[in-house]
Amino acid sequence: MNKRVVQRRDDGDWEVRTPGADRASAIVPTQAAGISRARDILAGSGGGELQVRALDGTIRQQDTIAPGSDPRGSKG
Repeated sequence: MNKRVVQRRDDGDWEVRTPGADRASAIVPTQAAGISRARDILAGSGGGELQVRALDGTIRQQDTIAPGSDPRGSKG
């Protein structure tokens, strides 16, 4: 399953991370920017689950992101 988690880092920034990954997919200054970036990543990679964590680490929000549209009309 394609999943991204948006959570706060110790330095105060927010990260977009695939669960179990060694490093973040993106590091941004705000939670809103993290959510936006995670949506873009998921839409571009076939859709998936977005999970947003509160400051205390609990799940604050979950959303299913649909696959992005391919601008090309042909397959391949």
